[in-house]
Amino acid sequence: MPRKKIKTTPWDVAEHLKTEKDMAAYLEAVLEDGDPALVSAALGDIARAKGMSQIARETGLGRESLYKALSPEGNPEFSTVLKVIRALGLKFHVEAARHHA
Repeated sequence: MPRKKIKTTPWDVAEHLKTEKDMAAYLEAVLEDGDPALVSAALGDIARAKGMSQIARETGLGRESLYKALSPEGNPEFSTVLKVIRALGLKFHVEAARHHA
């Protein structure tokens, strides 16, 4: 009996980020991990979900440069990160870390 071929499609997180609450939860989870490359990539995912052209217009940055900066290999300046977070309708906040005794 011949085996059935399984058809797979690439999974894209951007397709599942429908609300600002989804986007904020995703970014918060990635920030907790602490990996700068993941943070850049997550911002890129969220920007693609919102529309990279719209984010480029709102930040005043080029669409292609945003794609590059917000990729896992990207290394965006902190000012770029803040502009993108604001354009996404998100807020960046900090809280004290719990100290371990």
